[in-house]
Amino acid sequence: MGRRSRQGSSTSKPTQISPQALRAISKISQALTSDLYLEDILRLIVTVTAEVMNSKICSLMLLDPEKNELVVRATQSISPLYNTKPNIKVGIGIAGLVAKDNSPIIVNDVRKDPRYLNREIAKQENLCSLLSVPLRVKDKVIGVFNLYTSKLHKFSDAEVKILTTVANQAAIAIEHARVIVEAQVIKEELTTRKSVERAKGILMRQDGLSEEEAFHKIQKTSMDTRRSMRDIAEAIILTSQIKK
Repeated sequence: MGRRSRQGSSTSKPTQISPQALRAISKISQALTSDLYLEDILRLIVTVTAEVMNSKICSLMLLDPEKNELVVRATQSISPLYNTKPNIKVGIGIAGLVAKDNSPIIVNDVRKDPRYLNREIAKQENLCSLLSVPLRVKDKVIGVFNLYTSKLHKFSDAEVKILTTVANQAAIAIEHARVIVEAQVIKEELTTRKSVERAKGILMRQDGLSEEEAFHKIQKTSMDTRRSMRDIAEAIILTSQIKK
């Protein structure tokens, strides 16, 4: 879908991406293959983008699917007003519309656009023009990337292309982190299951318990001691090994 703006979209002719922008994109690409944590990568992305595109505030919002809200996860802004603004529901406000329609939106002046939810904050922080693009993973929106200027600015097609490219890179980093976390969770669950099964067998042999009774004993001990079932199971296994 094309860009939208009720105040008028960019009339600038398409231009070549500047060498500075290409270096920034390259720097972000290198960060994606580094050992940096996701929070550090996202912070680098917004900082470099703000510098290259002369942005007053650059922010990256991620979708909370349970609440259907966009939450600011990274920004180079030090403004308490902007950094503590409320989350945005999908379909409401500029960012919410970008997330809903999976399409960029350009706003000439957020202080005057009725769709923009935080016009008073924009006035106090001297925010003017806005370019907002979706973060996509296989056409699924996972967030929104916002770029503000402090003066009236008509975003060119090249600038939209730059921010879209950066947004795609951010989406890759976020998806990569999600896959790693999910793999780690699965690994932890399998390890816990194996430990509990082994501990159940020990209790069944030592105490003459049924499988269900052994499981409940581990579960009750876990609740009483406020320790994980894996911790209790491993303690049972260790104790059994010491007795041998």
